[in-house]
Amino acid sequence: MAGEIESRLAEIGIDLPQAAAPAANYVPYVITGSQLFISGQIPMGANSIEHQGKLGDDYSVEMGQAAAKLCAINILAQAKAALGDLDKIERLVKLVAFVNSTPDFGDQPKVVNGASDFMVEALGEKGRHARSAVGVAALPFDVAVEIEAIFEIA
Repeated sequence: MAGEIESRLAEIGIDLPQAAAPAANYVPYVITGSQLFISGQIPMGANSIEHQGKLGDDYSVEMGQAAAKLCAINILAQAKAALGDLDKIERLVKLVAFVNSTPDFGDQPKVVNGASDFMVEALGEKGRHARSAVGVAALPFDVAVEIEAIFEIA
């Protein structure tokens, strides 16, 4: 039987994908004490990378928000792989987001709202978090957004 968080995800039409394997020499998550650290997640769809582009150039804020939401979905997929049960999440502590953007683009926070809003929708009050939204010159595979997360767990 699905837990509270997975039931909420089902209600909003989200089916978590299989957690992606690392693309280099790192692990997708680390548990230490009561914290779960999720490595940076990119907007990986079911079969391929989605949302490639640069904000302020060929990518709109709305497209960036969709990329950020997909990163957040992949973060929860990694959390499920790590914990087995998303209800072990006590709270989302922090998101650190990197937005592939031009030097004059300043709406990184609006882009990252795609992930933040989704986390609150999925986790309720447990999803309210601290965050950073950083503009960068490039990201791996030319993705629009990459996001990492820190959770407090039971």
